[in-house]
Amino acid sequence: MRRVCVPELDQMFSDIAETFNVQQQHYESMARHICNLQQHCNCTHNDNLAISECVRMIREEHMAKYMVSLKMKGYDFSLCVVPVGSKGESEEEPLSPRLRLAQDELKGMSESAKATMSKGTALQELIGWLLRSKDQMAEQVKMAAATYQEQGRLNKNLEENMKEVRRAKELSLKYRQQAEEVFTEAAQITGTSL
Repeated sequence: MRRVCVPELDQMFSDIAETFNVQQQHYESMARHICNLQQHCNCTHNDNLAISECVRMIREEHMAKYMVSLKMKGYDFSLCVVPVGSKGESEEEPLSPRLRLAQDELKGMSESAKATMSKGTALQELIGWLLRSKDQMAEQVKMAAATYQEQGRLNKNLEENMKEVRRAKELSLKYRQQAEEVFTEAAQITGTSL
């Protein structure tokens, strides 16, 4: 973000950039966990973040030894693995590395999707305030400029920042929507409602 020489506006633009970067990191982590799970299960879906096919394949692959299901509580979901015929009394053998990996990827996916949603909400509030205050910000920038030439430079910086804010808003909404789709799919697999 470019400086506009109004400290509170510079701080707001900085906060938006930082919040967006954190949300983007969570989104990329979520997408990476999905991709890893799909590769692990050999069920890639051309740029689709689908997980139901993966859960089905994990279930089928391990049905002789384990009852595998996706469990959801609130916005947390995880892969539940119970040995067939187990009543919790006997000593269990450790899970296979493939099954443990699937559990870890689904847990990471859940945590990343939740964080993507959370940062998206905060970001949309910041951006909404900023977009509603456009005229007021232009006046503040005008008052902060010592010369006409500096005013032109600061106005250009403000325009560039607002362009970046609108771009961040669009991407943030996309990230949030895809995280919502992950939760919706998990809820459908588990038979729960959000």
